[in-house]
Formats: sequence, C-alpha cells, structure tokens
Amino acid sequence: MAERRRTPRAATVDIHAHFVPEAYLRLVETDGEPFGLRLRSSPEGHLIMSAEVPIGPITPHYYDLDLRLKAMNAQGVRVHALSLMPPMVYWADAALGLRLARIVNDAMAEAARAHPNRFVGLATLPLQDPQTALGELERAITELGCRGVYLGTNVRGKDLDDPAFHPVFARVESLGVPIFLHPLNVVGGERVARYYLHNLLGNPFDTAVAGARLIFGGILDRFPSLRICLPHAGGALPYLLGRIDRGYTVRPECRHLPRPPSAYLSHFFFDTISHSAQALRYLIGLVGPDRVLLGSDYCFDMGYEDPVGMLRGVRPMSAKDRALILGGNALKLLGLE
Repeated sequence: MAERRRTPRAATVDIHAHFVPEAYLRLVETDGEPFGLRLRSSPEGHLIMSAEVPIGPITPHYYDLDLRLKAMNAQGVRVHALSLMPPMVYWADAALGLRLARIVNDAMAEAARAHPNRFVGLATLPLQDPQTALGELERAITELGCRGVYLGTNVRGKDLDDPAFHPVFARVESLGVPIFLHPLNVVGGERVARYYLHNLLGNPFDTAVAGARLIFGGILDRFPSLRICLPHAGGALPYLLGRIDRGYTVRPECRHLPRPPSAYLSHFFFDTISHSAQALRYLIGLVGPDRVLLGSDYCFDMGYEDPVGMLRGVRPMSAKDRALILGGNALKLLGLE
C-alpha cells in the first residue's frame, strides 16, 4: 500500500474538486462514439457531447496542475481531493469503463506523487460491472494510494441499494475509506431539461434520492461503518428529513427500518456548496460542525470562486468549528492526520 503522507493539521482541504485528465478526454474522443459520446472543441475548451447535450466546457484548469495550483493558492486552499466529473465512466461497457477508470486513477496518483502535500485522489470505479469495479477498487486504494472512492448517485439508472453493489460496499467498508457521491443521470427527465434545471434542481434531488435509498435500502444497516459524503450540502435531503421521518411514522412502506431515517445522519458527511449562508447554517446546526467539509465544485461555474471566503458569512461560528470545516474534518475522513 502506498505510504501515508502527513499533511499539516491546519491545512485547508477542498473535498469537492473535479479533475479531468487529458488522457481521459482522448479516450472519450477515440472510443466514445459507439456509446453515444463525442468530444468537441469550443473557444472555451472541450465539450463532451452526450445525446447532443454538452458537458463542459472542460477548460485547461481541469487537467493542468500548474493552473490548478495557482487557483488553489489564490483561494487559500492547501489540498484538493481530486474527483472525476460527469459523465464519469458508467456510459461505457465494462472493458472501456475499466480503461477509463484506470486512466483517471493513474493520473490522480501521478498528481499526488508530483505534489504530495497538495493532492489526494478519490478513485473512479467502473461500477457498471461490480466485479471489475472490485479489482480496480483494490488497485486504486492499496497500490495507488487513493484516499477515497467517487461514485455516481446511480449507475445507468440502477440505484445504489441494488444487491449487485453489495460486494463493492463491503470492500470499501473493510478498506476504511470514505465514499464521495456525485449526481449523475438525474431525476426529472424532460421536465428539468430547460432553464438548466437538470443541474439547479436535478442534482440536489438526485442526491436526496441516493441518500434515501441508502437509508431505506438497508445499506447503512448492512455496512454500518460506511462513511458517505453527500455533495452540494446534501442536496435536498437535510431539508426534507422531517417529512421523511413522518413517512417512517405513518407509512407501512417505511417501517422496516430499525430506527427513524434521521438517525442515519451519522453515516453522512456534507460539503459546503449550498450557495446560501442561511442553508449552510441550518445544515451545521442539524448535523454538527464535525460533519461538514469545505467544497468548491472546482472549477464549474456553479461552484465557489472563493470557497474559504463564503464561510465567513456563516455566523456565528467559533474558530474551532471553522477549523474543522476548513480542513480538520477532511484530514480525518481521508486518513491524512
């Protein structure tokens, strides 16, 4: 297993920072078309075309480490936890999905070797084939030194409580690494196709669905040591917990759980990407400052240009709680203490 590195306790850690290796883009360009993906160029950067819907632009900041480091320094961020971005790798067959995942994980490991105190990797897995995903999980964590796992909120429409994924969750739990979820192929279909609603609403709703399926589907009872980070401040899930608990109280479809849904919050972590100081203040009050981690969504336009600065608007907040959110929680979660 790769040697554990020491990162200063005071380091500021961005848990939600997208990374797209150029080799991944080249493989999409050469092998993506049979699976409905094409790579196009635009004045702003690369575009991944999926059913004529552009994903991007993917600017050099996504893959140029020097540009990324300059941006991190300007933001006051010491460490990026690198993760891929949609469309991830589930769109391909098992063989191509593995090639894509290996390219991404190798590139993250290379970035971490080149800048050992600035980057850690969250491993991408070809979860469309759980057995193949198990092999890449083992390689990424034990050989490459990735510090966590990056999964979509669903896999080709299959929810994460599907029994096919149980072996992967079991091995993640035994390895002791966290899972970072990200919305993908979000709910809503044509109803959220216009006005960018697939992102504005689809992303947080899909995160809520994934979190609820992990709870009601028994994943968190079956694998009680799993630690799962929900993006975009938990999506809609933290703000609907009262309604979900009410369903547990009055609906027979929900009464199979051994405890109320809100009791499972201790399995989840949340990034700070709420775009609302009031919402973030509510989240911190709900789950505690030890469950919230700094995130920027680097470098999407829907992310934070100043992820550290936005935290100053969340008041009152003690210096201890602020230090936890800025980096202390992430260092512990990623095993970097």
